[in-house]
Amino acid sequence: MAEHQLEPIDDVSFFHRAPVAYRFTVDLPVTPDVAWAELTRQNTLDWCRMIKKVTFTSPEPHGVGATRTAELAPGFVKINERFFVWEADAEAGTYRNAFTVVSANVPGLRRFGELTEVVPSGLGSRLTWAFAIEPAGPLAKLPGLSVVSKPALGTFRADTVKYFSKLA
Repeated sequence: MAEHQLEPIDDVSFFHRAPVAYRFTVDLPVTPDVAWAELTRQNTLDWCRMIKKVTFTSPEPHGVGATRTAELAPGFVKINERFFVWEADAEAGTYRNAFTVVSANVPGLRRFGELTEVVPSGLGSRLTWAFAIEPAGPLAKLPGLSVVSKPALGTFRADTVKYFSKLA
């Protein structure tokens, strides 16, 4: 399949102003460092039913400029990601990263990215996960794309809560 190049996201404000924006916050029963380690390990998100595989394609240590590929379930869609934010303060227990999708093997996206933040909370840690999508072509004209995408993206929340509750 042909690679479709996307326009980059290089500013976290896009996560608030994207045509399709979805964000959730959950408390996790693990420390911030455990949550961060799970969210940034090789083949992370293996607990999410919408993800088949995530592979870092750049060497450790990961940071700004790190790259990885993700295959969405059941495996037809593959995206290439590049991180433009990577902040880790282990002493404070605060972590944040964001990536932009560089290319995808399917058309329909102008820009897509994700932002994750982990901070301490009374129960262990608090995860905020934001998705930002700007569709392209015919998808950009579909009314209600946000309504359709939110239930699909909502599976990330349910799967993450279930997974981390097993780690407690």
